[in-house]
Amino acid sequence: MAVVEEKSATDAKVWSLCRMPFWHSGNGSTSSSAQLTQNHQQQVLGSNQQQVNSVSTVARSLLPAKRRLRLDPASKLYFPYEPGKQVRSAVRIKNTSKSHVAFKFQTTEPKSCFMRPPGGVLSPGESIIATVFKFVEHPENNEKQADQKSKVKFKIMSLKVKEVMDYVPELFDEQKDQVAVEQILRVVFLDPERASPSMEKLKRQLAEAEAELEARKKPPEDTGPRIVGEGLVIDEWKERRERYLARQQVEGVIDSV
Repeated sequence: MAVVEEKSATDAKVWSLCRMPFWHSGNGSTSSSAQLTQNHQQQVLGSNQQQVNSVSTVARSLLPAKRRLRLDPASKLYFPYEPGKQVRSAVRIKNTSKSHVAFKFQTTEPKSCFMRPPGGVLSPGESIIATVFKFVEHPENNEKQADQKSKVKFKIMSLKVKEVMDYVPELFDEQKDQVAVEQILRVVFLDPERASPSMEKLKRQLAEAEAELEARKKPPEDTGPRIVGEGLVIDEWKERRERYLARQQVEGVIDSV
């Protein structure tokens, strides 16, 4: 009887010893499985977020950029076709935004083209007519004249600025990330001897551009004393002194009488 009890006790110990490692092993596998599941969920969520961000980026890139400037003509620069001469075109640029905007011209043919002004700063609602100059080659001097007509292009870029400031080209280099391409203008030649709405509009805009240029050249009106040279006050001071002396003479004559 004692032998049976001893055997039973021994079996119980063996069973207990055998059971504990399996119990702990079960806990470890369950914890690892839960951790793997959580990591997988995080990876899935992270992947989904990346896809959402990627889709948002693509969607923003497909949306048209908001224009700050309105151009007239909108997409073309018209030039009279006069081989061997420097001809002119014109484009009106208006700031349609609620902030001050700097603009700048670029061309694919800087050796034969230039703009006046090459850039500037416009306040909200302000507009300006820019004049574009181009030298037209003779057809016989350049066999690829027809190709050049279609390839010569002008780019107008804009940059939002905080306030009125003097225009400097370095503005666009310092803030490259904020620069927007407003429009790329294609060159179109017109027959100067043939009447057309485009030719008449070009002549009218060129006249307006000349008038605006002359107005900008005039010095601002000065309401203060007129000063010339090395600080010499003239005209107004002389007139006041002459009136004063004349009044003194009249008063002296009256007193003597």
